[in-house]
Amino acid sequence: MNRIVRRLPALAACALLSVLCVPPALAQQADECPRLPGDAGLSWTQRGNASFLVCRAIDETGREAFGLYLAERSPFEPRRGNREGRGMLAGQEVRWYRGEVASEPDTLVRETLVSLGNGQLMHVWLHARDPAQLARNQQLLESLRFDEPRFTSN
Repeated sequence: MNRIVRRLPALAACALLSVLCVPPALAQQADECPRLPGDAGLSWTQRGNASFLVCRAIDETGREAFGLYLAERSPFEPRRGNREGRGMLAGQEVRWYRGEVASEPDTLVRETLVSLGNGQLMHVWLHARDPAQLARNQQLLESLRFDEPRFTSN
């Protein structure tokens, strides 16, 4: 027992060092989504690899407020009949389109597609329970700065 007690400080130091010495690839991956304002009440969940990135902004209840998919191609194809308005995103004027979530027919959905200067496409979507929340989520999303390397031509 005394041998274990004497080793605890060394084990704790090793554990601390392993947390502090995160490999650069893992540390970089956490910063690939655009920065959210501190007062947004949202946090990113992220998934991806070298060819795509999916970022989902989740509120404190676990509901998705908005998200984006970044890749060379996107499965989203805007349909003229679903146009719902205009906005600004990543420094570009965009047109928003109505969408739907099959498992949640009451959810309001808006989607758009942005061509980035680096040859990538960014499919962006908004989810909301009511028009007021949709407007808030859209305003928050449109206020994000997309200056991380994956969103620029540099």
